[in-house]
Amino acid sequence: MLLQVNVTFVVLLMLLLALAAAVVAVARLGRPRDTLLAGARAAVQLVAVSFAIGWVVHALPALLGFLLLMYAVAVRTAGRRVVPAPGRSWLWTAVPIGTAVAPVVLALLATGVVPARGIALVPVTGILIGGALTATVLAGRRALDELASRRGEVEAGLALGLGDREARMEVARPAAADALLPGMDQTRTVGLVTLPGAFVGMLLGGASPLHAGAVQLFVLVALLLVQAVATALTLELVARDRLTRAEPPDS
Repeated sequence: MLLQVNVTFVVLLMLLLALAAAVVAVARLGRPRDTLLAGARAAVQLVAVSFAIGWVVHALPALLGFLLLMYAVAVRTAGRRVVPAPGRSWLWTAVPIGTAVAPVVLALLATGVVPARGIALVPVTGILIGGALTATVLAGRRALDELASRRGEVEAGLALGLGDREARMEVARPAAADALLPGMDQTRTVGLVTLPGAFVGMLLGGASPLHAGAVQLFVLVALLLVQAVATALTLELVARDRLTRAEPPDS
Protein backbone atom coordinates (compact mmCIF):
# COMPACT_ATOMS: atom_id res chain seq x y z
CA MET A 1 0.00 0.00 0.00
CA LEU A 2 1.16 3.51 -0.80
CA LEU A 3 -0.41 4.97 2.38
CA GLN A 4 -1.29 3.48 5.74
CA VAL A 5 -4.81 4.65 6.57
CA ASN A 6 -4.77 4.92 10.35
CA VAL A 7 -5.01 7.49 13.14
CA THR A 8 -1.67 9.02 12.15
CA PHE A 9 -2.94 9.47 8.59
CA VAL A 10 -6.06 11.29 9.81
CA VAL A 11 -4.10 13.57 12.16
CA LEU A 12 -1.56 14.43 9.46
CA LEU A 13 -4.34 15.14 6.97
CA MET A 14 -6.05 17.51 9.40
CA LEU A 15 -2.75 19.25 10.12
CA LEU A 16 -2.01 19.81 6.43
CA LEU A 17 -5.52 21.20 5.88
CA ALA A 18 -5.16 23.53 8.87
CA LEU A 19 -1.79 24.78 7.57
CA ALA A 20 -3.30 25.42 4.14
CA ALA A 21 -6.07 27.50 5.72
CA ALA A 22 -3.52 29.36 7.85
CA VAL A 23 -1.46 30.30 4.79
CA VAL A 24 -4.61 31.55 3.04
CA ALA A 25 -5.42 33.68 6.10
CA VAL A 26 -1.93 35.11 6.60
CA ALA A 27 -1.41 35.88 2.91
CA ARG A 28 -5.00 37.19 2.57
CA LEU A 29 -5.67 34.96 -0.42
CA GLY A 30 -9.32 34.49 0.38
CA ARG A 31 -11.40 33.03 3.20
CA PRO A 32 -9.66 30.32 5.28
CA ARG A 33 -13.11 28.88 5.97
CA ASP A 34 -13.48 28.02 2.28
CA THR A 35 -10.26 26.00 2.39
CA LEU A 36 -11.39 24.07 5.46
CA LEU A 37 -14.81 23.41 3.97
CA ALA A 38 -13.28 22.26 0.69
CA GLY A 39 -11.10 19.73 2.52
CA ALA A 40 -13.97 18.47 4.66
CA ARG A 41 -16.25 18.22 1.66
CA ALA A 42 -13.61 16.28 -0.28
CA ALA A 43 -13.27 13.80 2.58
CA VAL A 44 -17.01 13.17 2.82
CA GLN A 45 -17.43 12.89 -0.95
CA LEU A 46 -14.52 10.50 -1.42
CA VAL A 47 -15.74 8.20 1.34
CA ALA A 48 -19.23 8.17 -0.20
CA VAL A 49 -17.91 7.64 -3.72
CA SER A 50 -15.60 4.84 -2.57
CA PHE A 51 -18.61 2.90 -1.33
CA ALA A 52 -20.81 3.89 -4.28
CA ILE A 53 -18.34 2.80 -6.96
CA GLY A 54 -18.17 -0.68 -5.49
CA TRP A 55 -21.90 -0.96 -6.14
CA VAL A 56 -22.45 0.93 -9.40
CA VAL A 57 -19.76 -0.92 -11.37
CA HIS A 58 -21.85 -4.07 -11.22
CA ALA A 59 -25.18 -2.58 -12.40
CA LEU A 60 -25.58 -0.84 -15.76
CA PRO A 61 -28.47 1.50 -14.76
CA ALA A 62 -26.60 2.56 -11.63
CA LEU A 63 -23.40 3.05 -13.65
CA LEU A 64 -25.12 5.28 -16.21
CA GLY A 65 -26.79 7.24 -13.41
CA PHE A 66 -23.46 7.76 -11.69
CA LEU A 67 -21.82 9.01 -14.90
CA LEU A 68 -24.72 11.42 -15.48
CA LEU A 69 -24.36 12.65 -11.90
CA MET A 70 -20.67 13.36 -12.50
CA TYR A 71 -21.57 15.32 -15.61
CA ALA A 72 -24.34 17.27 -13.87
CA VAL A 73 -22.07 18.25 -10.97
CA ALA A 74 -19.37 19.36 -13.42
CA VAL A 75 -21.86 21.52 -15.33
CA ARG A 76 -23.18 23.13 -12.17
CA THR A 77 -19.67 23.75 -10.84
CA ALA A 78 -18.51 25.29 -14.12
CA GLY A 79 -21.65 27.40 -14.34
CA ARG A 80 -21.20 28.83 -10.85
CA ARG A 81 -17.55 29.68 -11.53
CA VAL A 82 -18.08 31.26 -14.95
CA VAL A 83 -21.41 33.00 -14.37
CA PRO A 84 -21.84 33.67 -10.64
CA ALA A 85 -24.66 36.16 -11.16
CA PRO A 86 -28.32 35.08 -11.06
CA GLY A 87 -29.82 33.74 -14.25
CA ARG A 88 -29.71 30.67 -16.45
CA SER A 89 -26.74 31.54 -18.63
CA TRP A 90 -24.68 28.99 -16.67
CA LEU A 91 -26.69 26.14 -18.24
CA TRP A 92 -24.70 26.69 -21.44
CA THR A 93 -21.63 25.19 -19.76
CA ALA A 94 -23.30 21.81 -20.39
CA VAL A 95 -22.46 22.22 -24.08
CA PRO A 96 -18.63 22.38 -24.00
CA ILE A 97 -18.31 19.74 -21.28
CA GLY A 98 -20.70 17.26 -22.87
CA THR A 99 -19.55 17.83 -26.46
CA ALA A 100 -15.90 17.46 -25.50
CA VAL A 101 -16.24 14.32 -23.38
CA ALA A 102 -19.00 12.19 -24.92
CA PRO A 103 -17.39 11.51 -28.35
CA VAL A 104 -14.05 10.60 -26.79
CA VAL A 105 -15.62 8.17 -24.32
CA LEU A 106 -17.74 6.59 -27.06
CA ALA A 107 -14.67 6.23 -29.28
CA LEU A 108 -12.73 4.56 -26.48
CA LEU A 109 -15.56 2.10 -25.91
CA ALA A 110 -16.13 1.43 -29.63
CA THR A 111 -12.45 0.67 -30.27
CA GLY A 112 -12.09 -1.45 -27.14
CA VAL A 113 -9.29 0.70 -25.76
CA VAL A 114 -11.36 1.10 -22.60
CA PRO A 115 -13.39 -1.99 -21.70
CA ALA A 116 -17.13 -1.54 -21.17
CA ARG A 117 -16.79 -2.21 -17.47
CA GLY A 118 -17.56 0.24 -14.72
CA ILE A 119 -14.25 -0.24 -12.95
CA ALA A 120 -12.50 1.16 -16.03
CA LEU A 121 -15.18 3.50 -17.39
CA VAL A 122 -15.77 5.51 -14.21
CA PRO A 123 -12.17 6.70 -13.64
CA VAL A 124 -11.48 7.41 -17.32
CA THR A 125 -14.73 9.35 -17.75
CA GLY A 126 -14.07 11.20 -14.50
CA ILE A 127 -10.62 12.29 -15.66
CA LEU A 128 -12.01 13.57 -18.96
CA ILE A 129 -14.94 15.38 -17.33
CA GLY A 130 -12.53 16.97 -14.87
CA GLY A 131 -10.33 18.18 -17.72
CA ALA A 132 -13.30 19.63 -19.60
CA LEU A 133 -14.54 21.30 -16.41
CA THR A 134 -11.20 22.99 -15.81
CA ALA A 135 -10.89 24.19 -19.41
CA THR A 136 -14.47 25.50 -19.47
CA VAL A 137 -14.03 27.45 -16.24
CA LEU A 138 -10.67 28.95 -17.20
CA ALA A 139 -11.74 29.85 -20.75
CA GLY A 140 -15.08 31.28 -19.67
CA ARG A 141 -13.76 33.37 -16.80
CA ARG A 142 -10.77 34.71 -18.71
CA ALA A 143 -12.83 35.55 -21.80
CA LEU A 144 -15.57 37.31 -19.84
CA ASP A 145 -13.07 39.21 -17.70
CA GLU A 146 -11.25 40.37 -20.81
CA LEU A 147 -14.46 41.52 -22.47
CA ALA A 148 -15.44 43.46 -19.35
CA SER A 149 -12.09 45.25 -19.05
CA ARG A 150 -11.69 45.91 -22.79
CA ARG A 151 -15.22 46.85 -23.70
CA GLY A 152 -13.94 49.88 -25.60
CA GLU A 153 -12.02 47.66 -28.00
CA VAL A 154 -15.15 45.65 -28.73
CA GLU A 155 -17.02 48.85 -29.51
CA ALA A 156 -14.16 50.01 -31.70
CA GLY A 157 -14.38 46.77 -33.66
CA LEU A 158 -18.09 47.28 -34.14
CA ALA A 159 -17.44 50.81 -35.36
CA LEU A 160 -14.99 49.43 -37.94
CA GLY A 161 -17.69 47.17 -39.35
CA LEU A 162 -17.05 43.90 -37.52
CA GLY A 163 -20.04 41.86 -36.43
CA ASP A 164 -20.75 41.47 -32.73
CA ARG A 165 -19.35 37.91 -32.65
CA GLU A 166 -16.20 38.86 -34.53
CA ALA A 167 -15.52 41.91 -32.37
CA ARG A 168 -15.94 39.92 -29.15
CA MET A 169 -13.89 37.06 -30.53
CA GLU A 170 -10.90 39.30 -31.32
CA VAL A 171 -10.74 40.42 -27.71
CA ALA A 172 -11.64 37.17 -25.95
CA ARG A 173 -9.70 34.60 -27.99
CA PRO A 174 -6.16 35.25 -26.62
CA ALA A 175 -7.44 35.21 -23.04
CA ALA A 176 -9.47 32.03 -23.50
CA ALA A 177 -6.45 30.29 -25.01
CA ASP A 178 -4.79 30.44 -21.58
CA ALA A 179 -7.15 27.63 -20.52
CA LEU A 180 -5.01 25.20 -22.51
CA LEU A 181 -1.79 26.02 -20.64
CA PRO A 182 -2.25 23.72 -17.59
CA GLY A 183 -2.89 20.68 -19.80
CA MET A 184 -0.03 21.58 -22.10
CA ASP A 185 2.38 21.99 -19.18
CA GLN A 186 1.25 18.73 -17.60
CA THR A 187 1.83 16.87 -20.86
CA ARG A 188 5.20 18.49 -21.52
CA THR A 189 6.57 17.75 -18.06
CA VAL A 190 5.08 14.31 -17.44
CA GLY A 191 7.73 11.93 -16.16
CA LEU A 192 10.16 14.77 -15.52
CA VAL A 193 8.29 16.88 -12.97
CA THR A 194 5.26 14.78 -12.07
CA LEU A 195 4.09 11.18 -12.22
CA PRO A 196 0.31 11.44 -12.78
CA GLY A 197 -2.24 9.39 -10.92
CA ALA A 198 -3.09 6.94 -13.70
CA PHE A 199 0.58 5.96 -14.05
CA VAL A 200 1.13 5.54 -10.31
CA GLY A 201 -2.15 3.70 -9.86
CA MET A 202 -1.35 1.14 -12.54
CA LEU A 203 2.11 0.55 -11.10
CA LEU A 204 0.61 -0.06 -7.67
CA GLY A 205 -1.91 -2.38 -9.29
CA GLY A 206 0.89 -4.55 -10.69
CA ALA A 207 1.13 -3.32 -14.30
CA SER A 208 4.52 -3.05 -15.97
CA PRO A 209 6.08 0.43 -16.17
CA LEU A 210 5.81 0.33 -19.98
CA HIS A 211 2.11 -0.52 -19.92
CA ALA A 212 1.44 2.11 -17.24
CA GLY A 213 3.30 4.72 -19.29
CA ALA A 214 1.32 3.87 -22.43
CA VAL A 215 -2.00 4.22 -20.61
CA GLN A 216 -0.94 7.53 -19.06
CA LEU A 217 0.17 8.86 -22.43
CA PHE A 218 -3.20 7.95 -23.92
CA VAL A 219 -5.01 9.73 -21.08
CA LEU A 220 -2.92 12.86 -21.52
CA VAL A 221 -3.51 12.99 -25.28
CA ALA A 222 -7.24 12.42 -24.79
CA LEU A 223 -7.24 15.24 -22.25
CA LEU A 224 -5.56 17.57 -24.74
CA LEU A 225 -8.39 16.91 -27.20
CA VAL A 226 -11.13 17.27 -24.59
CA GLN A 227 -9.71 20.53 -23.26
CA ALA A 228 -9.19 21.97 -26.75
CA VAL A 229 -12.82 21.24 -27.72
CA ALA A 230 -14.17 22.57 -24.41
CA THR A 231 -12.12 25.76 -24.70
CA ALA A 232 -13.13 26.37 -28.33
CA LEU A 233 -16.84 25.88 -27.59
CA THR A 234 -16.72 28.01 -24.45
CA LEU A 235 -15.09 30.81 -26.43
CA GLU A 236 -17.76 30.49 -29.10
CA LEU A 237 -20.54 30.69 -26.51
CA VAL A 238 -18.98 33.81 -24.98
CA ALA A 239 -18.51 35.42 -28.39
CA ARG A 240 -22.15 34.72 -29.27
CA ASP A 241 -23.29 36.19 -25.93
CA ARG A 242 -24.74 32.90 -24.70
CA LEU A 243 -22.43 32.67 -21.70
CA THR A 244 -22.75 36.11 -20.20
CA ARG A 245 -22.74 37.88 -16.88
CA ALA A 246 -25.50 40.19 -15.75
CA GLU A 247 -24.59 43.82 -16.15
CA PRO A 248 -24.28 45.70 -12.85
CA PRO A 249 -27.09 48.20 -12.27
CA ASP A 250 -26.33 51.81 -13.05
CA SER A 251 -25.61 53.85 -9.96
